[in-house]
Amino acid sequence: MTPCARSPGFPLARRRYADSLRKRDTGPRAFFFSLPLFAAPTPVGYRAAMNDSPDAPRSPFRGTPSVDALNALSCGTAMEPLGIVFTQIGPDYVRGTMPVDERTRQPYGLLHGGASVLLAETLGSSAGNLCVGDDEVCVGIEINANHLRAAREGTVTGTARPIHVGRSTQVWDIRIEDERGRLVCVSRLTLAVVKR
Repeated sequence: MTPCARSPGFPLARRRYADSLRKRDTGPRAFFFSLPLFAAPTPVGYRAAMNDSPDAPRSPFRGTPSVDALNALSCGTAMEPLGIVFTQIGPDYVRGTMPVDERTRQPYGLLHGGASVLLAETLGSSAGNLCVGDDEVCVGIEINANHLRAAREGTVTGTARPIHVGRSTQVWDIRIEDERGRLVCVSRLTLAVVKR
């Protein structure tokens, strides 16, 4: 960190320096320095579309996805024995539940972290696949999870929301809560969009 950055007058010093460059610079950098220094960033892509109308965010999903169709796809997969069920598809989220019982607990009686990650990847990758065309599929390339609170019984609910929905990658934020609405786990999933 430079000494100037630590001083309380740093933003003012930065503005003065930029002003001095603006006055003498007439080359290609002149346009850059004509932009305001401290303007709020303009949202782009999916987030910009969401900001058009705060009441009704634009959906990243193609077509009209159905909870029944997602649950039908889960038959005979890892989701079925763990009791993962899709419960809701909103304008920009997919939600599902998983029981905290003998199937999903670790030996110490707590919700197993791996089960939370399985729920997170299930919700995120399913949501991601609702955003691509019929000739494409989303596959997980990275997932991380922070386990914030123990769950011992009941049901946990996960909600996947997009952070970035692009042509070749997607990033999803998945939050898992207990029955009292307390955050149990937060996860981030990165997906690659590939041709079938």
